[in-house]
Amino acid sequence: MARVERERSDRNYVSEVRADQARRTRRRLVDAAVGLFVERGYAGTTIDAIAAAAGVSRKTVFDSVGGKAQLVKLAYDFAIVGDDEPVPLIDRQEIAALNAEPDPAARLAAYAAMVVRIDIRISPIWRVLESAAAHDAEAAALHATLVEQRWTSMHRPAQLFASRGELRPELDVEGAAGVLWLANDPSLFDKLVRQRGWSVERFQAWLTELTQVGLLGR
Repeated sequence: MARVERERSDRNYVSEVRADQARRTRRRLVDAAVGLFVERGYAGTTIDAIAAAAGVSRKTVFDSVGGKAQLVKLAYDFAIVGDDEPVPLIDRQEIAALNAEPDPAARLAAYAAMVVRIDIRISPIWRVLESAAAHDAEAAALHATLVEQRWTSMHRPAQLFASRGELRPELDVEGAAGVLWLANDPSLFDKLVRQRGWSVERFQAWLTELTQVGLLGR
Protein backbone atom coordinates (compact mmCIF):
# COMPACT_ATOMS: atom_id res chain seq x y z
CA MET A 1 0.00 0.00 0.00
CA ALA A 2 2.81 2.40 0.91
CA ARG A 3 4.47 1.72 -2.43
CA VAL A 4 1.24 2.45 -4.32
CA GLU A 5 0.78 5.71 -2.42
CA ARG A 6 4.38 6.71 -3.10
CA GLU A 7 4.02 6.00 -6.82
CA ARG A 8 0.81 7.99 -6.91
CA SER A 9 2.48 10.86 -5.13
CA ASP A 10 5.38 10.75 -7.58
CA ARG A 11 3.00 10.82 -10.55
CA ASN A 12 1.14 13.77 -9.06
CA TYR A 13 4.40 15.62 -8.51
CA VAL A 14 5.54 15.02 -12.09
CA SER A 15 2.14 16.13 -13.37
CA GLU A 16 2.33 19.34 -11.32
CA VAL A 17 5.85 20.06 -12.57
CA ARG A 18 4.76 19.58 -16.18
CA ALA A 19 1.71 21.78 -15.71
CA ASP A 20 3.88 24.50 -14.18
CA GLN A 21 6.36 24.24 -17.05
CA ALA A 22 3.53 24.47 -19.60
CA ARG A 23 2.12 27.51 -17.83
CA ARG A 24 5.51 29.23 -17.77
CA THR A 25 5.96 28.50 -21.47
CA ARG A 26 2.55 30.00 -22.31
CA ARG A 27 3.36 33.10 -20.27
CA ARG A 28 6.71 33.51 -22.03
CA LEU A 29 5.09 33.07 -25.44
CA VAL A 30 2.36 35.61 -24.70
CA ASP A 31 4.84 38.19 -23.43
CA ALA A 32 7.04 37.70 -26.49
CA ALA A 33 4.07 37.88 -28.86
CA VAL A 34 2.67 41.07 -27.33
CA GLY A 35 6.04 42.78 -27.54
CA LEU A 36 6.39 41.88 -31.20
CA PHE A 37 2.76 42.68 -32.08
CA VAL A 38 3.09 46.15 -30.59
CA GLU A 39 6.46 46.75 -32.29
CA ARG A 40 5.78 45.21 -35.72
CA GLY A 41 2.02 44.90 -35.96
CA TYR A 42 -0.05 41.74 -36.28
CA ALA A 43 0.70 41.09 -39.95
CA GLY A 44 4.38 41.90 -39.53
CA THR A 45 4.86 39.38 -36.73
CA THR A 46 5.54 35.77 -37.64
CA ILE A 47 5.25 32.65 -35.53
CA ASP A 48 8.95 32.05 -36.13
CA ALA A 49 9.75 35.48 -34.68
CA ILE A 50 7.60 34.78 -31.63
CA ALA A 51 9.26 31.41 -31.13
CA ALA A 52 12.72 32.96 -31.38
CA ALA A 53 11.84 35.75 -28.93
CA ALA A 54 10.49 33.22 -26.45
CA GLY A 55 13.40 30.82 -26.92
CA VAL A 56 11.27 27.89 -28.08
CA SER A 57 10.59 26.04 -31.31
CA ARG A 58 7.89 26.91 -33.82
CA LYS A 59 6.16 23.63 -32.94
CA THR A 60 6.08 24.60 -29.27
CA VAL A 61 4.19 27.79 -30.11
CA PHE A 62 1.42 25.85 -31.84
CA ASP A 63 1.39 23.04 -29.28
CA SER A 64 1.31 25.39 -26.28
CA VAL A 65 -1.03 28.13 -27.49
CA GLY A 66 -1.84 27.98 -31.19
CA GLY A 67 -1.53 30.61 -33.90
CA LYS A 68 -1.40 34.38 -33.71
CA ALA A 69 -5.09 34.87 -32.96
CA GLN A 70 -4.89 32.44 -30.04
CA LEU A 71 -1.88 34.33 -28.70
CA VAL A 72 -3.81 37.60 -28.86
CA LYS A 73 -6.79 35.99 -27.09
CA LEU A 74 -4.58 34.66 -24.30
CA ALA A 75 -2.85 38.04 -23.98
CA TYR A 76 -6.29 39.67 -23.74
CA ASP A 77 -7.38 37.23 -21.03
CA PHE A 78 -4.19 37.80 -19.03
CA ALA A 79 -4.57 41.56 -19.34
CA ILE A 80 -8.17 41.52 -18.14
CA VAL A 81 -7.31 39.92 -14.78
CA GLY A 82 -3.67 41.01 -14.53
CA ASP A 83 -2.17 37.53 -14.25
CA ASP A 84 -2.29 34.05 -15.76
CA GLU A 85 -4.29 32.38 -13.00
CA PRO A 86 -7.21 30.37 -14.47
CA VAL A 87 -9.79 32.39 -12.53
CA PRO A 88 -12.17 34.63 -14.51
CA LEU A 89 -12.68 38.23 -13.45
CA ILE A 90 -16.27 37.58 -12.38
CA ASP A 91 -15.01 35.15 -9.72
CA ARG A 92 -12.35 37.49 -8.34
CA GLN A 93 -12.44 39.26 -4.99
CA GLU A 94 -12.32 42.59 -6.78
CA ILE A 95 -15.75 41.97 -8.28
CA ALA A 96 -17.14 40.63 -5.01
CA ALA A 97 -16.02 43.81 -3.24
CA LEU A 98 -17.52 45.93 -6.01
CA ASN A 99 -20.90 44.21 -5.77
CA ALA A 100 -20.87 44.50 -1.97
CA GLU A 101 -20.56 48.30 -2.07
CA PRO A 102 -23.96 49.64 -0.92
CA ASP A 103 -23.64 53.13 -2.40
CA PRO A 104 -24.26 53.10 -6.18
CA ALA A 105 -22.18 56.22 -6.89
CA ALA A 106 -19.25 54.81 -4.94
CA ARG A 107 -19.70 51.48 -6.72
CA LEU A 108 -19.46 53.19 -10.10
CA ALA A 109 -16.38 55.15 -9.00
CA ALA A 110 -14.75 51.86 -8.00
CA TYR A 111 -15.88 50.34 -11.30
CA ALA A 112 -14.27 53.19 -13.25
CA ALA A 113 -11.03 52.72 -11.32
CA MET A 114 -11.06 49.01 -12.11
CA VAL A 115 -11.72 49.67 -15.80
CA VAL A 116 -8.78 52.08 -15.94
CA ARG A 117 -6.45 49.52 -14.36
CA ILE A 118 -7.55 47.00 -16.97
CA ASP A 119 -7.29 49.56 -19.80
CA ILE A 120 -3.67 50.30 -18.92
CA ARG A 121 -2.87 46.61 -19.33
CA ILE A 122 -5.11 45.81 -22.26
CA SER A 123 -4.93 48.90 -24.47
CA PRO A 124 -1.80 47.90 -26.45
CA ILE A 125 -3.07 44.43 -27.38
CA TRP A 126 -6.56 45.74 -28.11
CA ARG A 127 -5.09 48.30 -30.49
CA VAL A 128 -3.22 45.50 -32.27
CA LEU A 129 -6.38 43.41 -32.57
CA GLU A 130 -8.51 46.29 -33.85
CA SER A 131 -5.98 47.06 -36.54
CA ALA A 132 -5.59 43.40 -37.51
CA ALA A 133 -9.36 42.88 -37.69
CA ALA A 134 -9.54 45.14 -40.73
CA HIS A 135 -7.32 42.83 -42.79
CA ASP A 136 -7.29 39.36 -41.20
CA ALA A 137 -10.38 37.14 -41.06
CA GLU A 138 -9.30 35.23 -37.94
CA ALA A 139 -8.48 38.46 -36.11
CA ALA A 140 -11.80 39.95 -37.22
CA ALA A 141 -13.69 36.95 -35.85
CA LEU A 142 -11.85 37.18 -32.54
CA HIS A 143 -12.50 40.92 -32.30
CA ALA A 144 -16.23 40.43 -32.94
CA THR A 145 -16.40 37.64 -30.36
CA LEU A 146 -14.69 39.71 -27.67
CA VAL A 147 -16.91 42.72 -28.33
CA GLU A 148 -20.01 40.54 -28.05
CA GLN A 149 -18.73 38.85 -24.88
CA ARG A 150 -18.12 42.26 -23.34
CA TRP A 151 -21.67 43.29 -24.22
CA THR A 152 -23.17 40.13 -22.73
CA SER A 153 -21.15 40.40 -19.53
CA MET A 154 -22.45 43.92 -18.85
CA HIS A 155 -25.98 42.69 -18.28
CA ARG A 156 -25.05 41.18 -14.93
CA PRO A 157 -23.98 44.46 -13.25
CA ALA A 158 -26.79 46.32 -15.04
CA GLN A 159 -29.29 43.87 -13.58
CA LEU A 160 -27.74 44.36 -10.15
CA PHE A 161 -28.35 48.13 -10.32
CA ALA A 162 -31.90 47.52 -11.53
CA SER A 163 -32.69 44.95 -8.82
CA ARG A 164 -31.60 47.43 -6.15
CA GLY A 165 -33.77 50.18 -7.62
CA GLU A 166 -30.75 52.39 -8.36
CA LEU A 167 -31.17 53.18 -12.06
CA ARG A 168 -32.63 56.52 -13.11
CA PRO A 169 -36.37 56.02 -13.77
CA GLU A 170 -36.27 56.17 -17.57
CA LEU A 171 -33.40 53.67 -17.90
CA ASP A 172 -33.90 49.92 -18.27
CA VAL A 173 -31.40 47.07 -17.92
CA GLU A 174 -30.55 47.11 -21.63
CA GLY A 175 -29.77 50.81 -21.51
CA ALA A 176 -27.67 50.43 -18.38
CA ALA A 177 -25.74 47.58 -19.98
CA GLY A 178 -25.07 49.86 -22.94
CA VAL A 179 -23.58 52.57 -20.73
CA LEU A 180 -21.34 50.06 -18.95
CA TRP A 181 -20.36 48.42 -22.26
CA LEU A 182 -19.29 51.77 -23.64
CA ALA A 183 -17.41 52.65 -20.46
CA ASN A 184 -15.22 49.56 -20.59
CA ASP A 185 -14.39 49.80 -24.28
CA PRO A 186 -10.55 49.87 -24.36
CA SER A 187 -10.72 52.12 -27.41
CA LEU A 188 -11.88 55.02 -25.24
CA PHE A 189 -8.74 54.87 -23.12
CA ASP A 190 -6.55 54.60 -26.21
CA LYS A 191 -8.18 57.54 -27.94
CA LEU A 192 -8.27 59.94 -24.99
CA VAL A 193 -5.09 59.00 -23.11
CA ARG A 194 -2.71 57.85 -25.83
CA GLN A 195 -3.99 59.85 -28.77
CA ARG A 196 -5.29 63.02 -27.10
CA GLY A 197 -2.85 63.13 -24.20
CA TRP A 198 -5.29 63.02 -21.29
CA SER A 199 -3.81 62.01 -17.96
CA VAL A 200 -4.97 58.70 -16.50
CA GLU A 201 -6.49 60.63 -13.59
CA ARG A 202 -8.50 62.88 -15.90
CA PHE A 203 -9.74 59.88 -17.86
CA GLN A 204 -10.80 58.06 -14.69
CA ALA A 205 -12.68 61.11 -13.41
CA TRP A 206 -14.45 61.47 -16.77
CA LEU A 207 -15.33 57.76 -16.83
CA THR A 208 -16.70 57.97 -13.30
CA GLU A 209 -18.92 60.89 -14.27
CA LEU A 210 -20.01 59.14 -17.47
CA THR A 211 -21.26 56.08 -15.62
CA GLN A 212 -22.76 57.94 -12.66
CA VAL A 213 -24.75 60.33 -14.86
CA GLY A 214 -25.58 57.60 -17.36
CA LEU A 215 -26.93 55.12 -14.82
CA LEU A 216 -27.96 57.21 -11.84
CA GLY A 217 -28.69 60.58 -13.41
CA ARG A 218 -26.23 62.31 -11.07
